[in-house]
Amino acid sequence: MYISARERLIFEILLSKKEEMTVKDLADEIDVSTRTIHRDLKELENTLKEYELELIKKSGVGIQIIGDEQRMEELKLALFHLSYNEYTPEERQTMIFCSLLEAKEPVKLVSLAHDLNVTIATISNDLSKLESRLLEFDLTLVRKRGYGVEITGDEKAKRRAMSQIIAQNLNETEFLSLVKENIQKKSLHTADSISERLLGLVEKNRLLTVEKAIEEVNEELPYPIADSAYIGLVVHLTLAIERILQGENINMDEAFLETLKTAPEYKAAEKIIEKLKKVIHADIPEAEVGYITMHLQGAKLRQDKGYLLEGSSFQTALKAKSLMMFVGEKTGIDLLGNASLFQGLVTHLKPALYRIKQNMGITNPLMPKIKKDYEDLFHIVQDGAAAIFPDLQVPDEEVAYLVMHFGSALMNRRHAERLKALVICSTGIGTSKMLATRLKREIPEIKELKNVSLFELNKMDTEEYDLVISTIHLPDYHSPYIVLSPIPNEEELQKVKQYIAETPGGHSEEKRSALLETSTEEKDPKQFLEGLESIKKYTDAIVDLLQGFKLTPVQGQKGVELILKEACEALAAAGALHSSEQVAAALFEREKLGGLGIPNTELVLYHARSDEVVKPSFTIYGLENAVKVPAMDQTVIEADSILLLLAPSEYSNQGLEVLSFISSIIIENEQSIALFESKDEQKLAAYLAEKFDQFYKEKLTELRRG
Repeated sequence: MYISARERLIFEILLSKKEEMTVKDLADEIDVSTRTIHRDLKELENTLKEYELELIKKSGVGIQIIGDEQRMEELKLALFHLSYNEYTPEERQTMIFCSLLEAKEPVKLVSLAHDLNVTIATISNDLSKLESRLLEFDLTLVRKRGYGVEITGDEKAKRRAMSQIIAQNLNETEFLSLVKENIQKKSLHTADSISERLLGLVEKNRLLTVEKAIEEVNEELPYPIADSAYIGLVVHLTLAIERILQGENINMDEAFLETLKTAPEYKAAEKIIEKLKKVIHADIPEAEVGYITMHLQGAKLRQDKGYLLEGSSFQTALKAKSLMMFVGEKTGIDLLGNASLFQGLVTHLKPALYRIKQNMGITNPLMPKIKKDYEDLFHIVQDGAAAIFPDLQVPDEEVAYLVMHFGSALMNRRHAERLKALVICSTGIGTSKMLATRLKREIPEIKELKNVSLFELNKMDTEEYDLVISTIHLPDYHSPYIVLSPIPNEEELQKVKQYIAETPGGHSEEKRSALLETSTEEKDPKQFLEGLESIKKYTDAIVDLLQGFKLTPVQGQKGVELILKEACEALAAAGALHSSEQVAAALFEREKLGGLGIPNTELVLYHARSDEVVKPSFTIYGLENAVKVPAMDQTVIEADSILLLLAPSEYSNQGLEVLSFISSIIIENEQSIALFESKDEQKLAAYLAEKFDQFYKEKLTELRRG
């Protein structure tokens, strides 16, 4: 079939919509007249008939393609593989961009015009528009008569440009389809679709090699990588190897590289490089290990339970609390006590801020919809980000991700009830949380809801769930599932309700009746025992911390080193440590990595994990005379309270979560900070007991639900 570039664009827009769209909105999006749209629609109807689909037109409402979901998918695939006779201006400019980034020498305009089936004048006009895009990468377009055209600039900038145009133009589903099992089949087609052309920037077998190496190391990381970041890392590394094999140099500032070597992700990056060296039989420079480390640091989907024990995470936590306070004041809703929102923000913000500072680029395909559907909240979060991060330019794409977190918290109003649902998302925590919250709020039948990423799906036993919901199509998943947009509309939610009502699988009618008659459920003994063991670990950690809690007054003028040495000696005498000298040394080493003073307070938090620690402890030392210490935000504060948090090197996730919880309640609000500054041991002990009581009850509730 022959379809023009504009007709293909109309198809792609309408097939992506789950509701009617007015002709005017469609015309505005494509930037043509409504008359042109009406003329094109007549041509499209013939193609739709071939796929047993129909274009419905409702006066005053809009137009929509309806029909069998499977047939719609077949049409989408046909459009994907369609031999492109022409491109939209945006696609054409991206194709030119790709060609010039690939080229090792100047390219003639006549060659570009021939490849894209347009005039030299059109190519020249496209190049003028490309020049502004190149500026954001610090690249330059050089044009000379009789010489041709080429892109000049730093090699790192070229790689960043390649990675970004791939990320912006290629969605996760297309990428995974091309990279995974279907790659050989799709490679047989002419690489003239925009997606295949973008992946033409990299050699496909090499892409598979890189993807395999990263997937193996991903299993060893203490946190899984978000799918979108995973894709960015695969593309980045494949492009880097292409350049290395072509003899091009990769460099990084030596001092910055030395800093990266102290990061836990550096070891994972080294493992990836070692695996690749064996396959490609070429030396990979140490600088590339640094770049992979940066990608891994910017790719964290979730951190381990002790995430707040890192100084940098604690600094991020302060910012998260400030942002929660700002949004809460503007919306009139107290968000400071929302532990789920707090943890989600800290986990998201740390890598996001890193990416912003390193100019690594952020893409968010949901941004236009979020700005439209959550306009007021978007502006509030945008203002909050500007106020809390005055030294950073927080892009709208990142603001939209933050809106997802806050939107989820603001929508969360009631608990779910009966069914088990599995939600697959590929765009990160915020998206899945927002969708999960909306489903729980609108569909009370859902008793339990689990979010997983696309890469975790093949490890899941989906038979345990009554319904599987995904924000993307799953070409390699053959059981029934429902596709919803990350921010579902009423029609989509109705589709889920109808599925629940009509589908006997999962919870059959008999099971559903049994659930209505009694609240007693059959327990999995193994799962219940694991839950009890988990609760015991939480209990042990809380008991150790409450029993060992003590506030010690420090008289006279003493330096921090002496205070910490004496504190460790006292803890060793009490049986909490083996070697006080080694623990004190670990604390001093930790201080060298960055300031530990809590900004805008009189508190400094020292923490360490060591083999010499017998059991966890939390103690406070109230100073008669304040000492100057470096703070987490690179300022200097006068601290008169030293907070000391210690744990064994090998400690359970539950124990680390309890320690991390202490860190979070210190900075919960202005009142909590004032309490820790008060040096009132009795009130502090009561506050800790109250907070641990709440924490423990939440864990018991989770066990009962599980």
